[in-house]
Amino acid sequence: MNEIHFIVEEAPEGGYLARAVGVDIVTEADDLSDLHAQVRDAVHCHFDQEQIPALIRLHITREEVLTA
Repeated sequence: MNEIHFIVEEAPEGGYLARAVGVDIVTEADDLSDLHAQVRDAVHCHFDQEQIPALIRLHITREEVLTA
């Protein structure tokens, strides 16, 4: 695996929640810089050293609600 993708959402209680696509990894943090560190740490913990993906992609989504 050359890269791993995460979907990042704003958490309802504040901060961010990141879920890997196709791999059972979930992590959270209060801000984006902390999330970067948490995601890297989670990836390194999940994979053996020789299997760690070279790239980590974060797809940051944000939901907005508008009234008509």
